[in-house]
Amino acid sequence: MNSERQIEIRVPIALRRRGGRKLIITPDTEEGRSVGLPNAQDLTLVKAIARGFRWRNLIEQGVYESVDEIAAKEKIDRSYVSRLLRMTLLAPDIVEMVLAGKQPRGIKLQMLKRPIPYCWKEQREMFREL
Repeated sequence: MNSERQIEIRVPIALRRRGGRKLIITPDTEEGRSVGLPNAQDLTLVKAIARGFRWRNLIEQGVYESVDEIAAKEKIDRSYVSRLLRMTLLAPDIVEMVLAGKQPRGIKLQMLKRPIPYCWKEQREMFREL
């Protein structure tokens, strides 16, 4: 018996760009909203945090004396350097979540460029609300 049967499977997905990469977004059936694949790093955000920590280390080592000097050497805007340096003040667990790709959906580079609380407890509360 040689019967050919065809099975069609439909999976609702969407493709989104995130940090220059394409992600497959699948529906979250419990909450009715789409979420990214687990451990999907926001590479733009990871790179920004890494740059901030690198610049902070260079200042601490005496390679650079100021934000102005970093901006001049890197040929970028002074305010951009300042905003990325501010990311070094994030609570360690928030940085770890970003590096692992497990940050709350609302944590994006644009959001972290705005002033954030210096108090780690306040940061956690702010991100919990997202």
